[in-house]
Amino acid sequence: MYASREDIGYDFGDDSKVGSKPIKPNPNIDGGWAWMIVLSSFFVHILIMGSQMALGVLNMEWLEEFNQSRGLTAWVSSLSMGITLIVGPFIGLFISMCGCRTTAIIGGILNALGWILSAYASNVHYLFLTFGVTAGIGSGMVYLPAVVMVGQYFQKRRALAQGLSTTGTGFGAFLMTALLKYLCTEFGWRNAMFIQGAISLNLCVCGALMRPLSPKDLREKHVVRNDSEENRSKALSHSTETVKSNGVLGEEPEKKEEAANEEVLGSVQHIEIGGKSGSGRSMYGLRLFKTVSQLTLTVRKGFGLWYSSYFGAASLFTNRVFVAFIIWALFAYSSFVIPFIHLPEIVKQYNLSRQDNVFPLTSIIAIVHIFGKVILGIISDLPCISTWNVFLMANFTLVTCILTLPLMQTYIGLAVVCALIGFSSGYFSLMPVVTEDLVGTKHLANAYGIIICANGISALFGPPFAGWIYDITQKYDFSFYIAGLLYMVGIIFLLIQPCIQKKQSREKPTEEAQV
Repeated sequence: MYASREDIGYDFGDDSKVGSKPIKPNPNIDGGWAWMIVLSSFFVHILIMGSQMALGVLNMEWLEEFNQSRGLTAWVSSLSMGITLIVGPFIGLFISMCGCRTTAIIGGILNALGWILSAYASNVHYLFLTFGVTAGIGSGMVYLPAVVMVGQYFQKRRALAQGLSTTGTGFGAFLMTALLKYLCTEFGWRNAMFIQGAISLNLCVCGALMRPLSPKDLREKHVVRNDSEENRSKALSHSTETVKSNGVLGEEPEKKEEAANEEVLGSVQHIEIGGKSGSGRSMYGLRLFKTVSQLTLTVRKGFGLWYSSYFGAASLFTNRVFVAFIIWALFAYSSFVIPFIHLPEIVKQYNLSRQDNVFPLTSIIAIVHIFGKVILGIISDLPCISTWNVFLMANFTLVTCILTLPLMQTYIGLAVVCALIGFSSGYFSLMPVVTEDLVGTKHLANAYGIIICANGISALFGPPFAGWIYDITQKYDFSFYIAGLLYMVGIIFLLIQPCIQKKQSREKPTEEAQV
């Protein structure tokens, strides 16, 4: 089992060199404004993920309003949930150019616009565009920065911070379900969506709270992180060798590019100074040209960082463990979503509707899910506990529950399995931490964007696939068995690739010594 990217034997070389002088860390790291970032991320999860888990209320209204098939109508919710996660890699480009704060504010406006425009829908296909695509993209533009900012502001208590922020999903599921039911009853579903759009504008406030750290603070965080790890010198030397062997972009090209950029801006300033004696119109044109030049350089720099992370020499895909992580994500999320969508039908088939109406099984998952995120986060932050080990154990528990669920035909049995599903799925709060351990803070936005993109594909196609299996077999048993087996394949990839990577890293020095 492996706890960090040094143990796995791969590093992107984003850690700064450790100097001889002690560095006083920023007080906002692991404290101060960092907790405001957690609060902001908490409300983002309430307004986005919580709302999406409560879309069943609106789905019933859409079925009654448009008289379309259940499969076609369900695609509205699936598109919104899937696109929120699938656009992750492209949102990484916006973050590289504009930063987390600006990206989140724009996303909040776009999300609110999608809700408001959906209130005027005349058919389901209109909802595909306004709610599925527009609101989905807006949600993705807020969700990814909320996760990335927590990772940047925390070092010692990252897992706990992510756990606290992502508990907003469970709270949001309860709050938004009750709110949408009330609004639909009192005002109708169209006015309910209009009001929800106004509420979603609070995402802009959450984005405004995402105060960016300076590059100096980020470097200090890397230094503190390296100081707290064992065998620091060996890890750094090994990381340097790994970077060179994998062809990661060095600092020289970046310095040359920055020098070229400064030269361009310097020439513009020189022209501006020399043209002071000119007309006001000429000065206005020079200022406009300077602004456009600065904007162009910012876009070029952001796109270069984004492109190098995905397709360049520093591509994330050269990390085999990270590739295995992507394969795991393609199968994992559907195992969590499928029970939420198909459990009500299973309860009806087993004639357990009366017990389920008193305390729904999906509510059990949501409640225990909250505690699972916090408890797993606390356990992972213990000095003697590996986050990677906790992550894998939670995955094993979840896949066991998915394979066991079809065997339960009583309410008590289903309730116990659902409680275990809710607790073990709390590993979602550890995903950003594990991702950062694999690729480093510098590449966290792009890397986590890829992971949630894979989760989005899983959420988009997993439930329809389970329904298709039911149409063939007239049972949900095989849907859970197939989903569980695919999930197990992803877990096996997570186990095999780190072992191979570490074995290769150990064999390489031996071969060099023999040569």
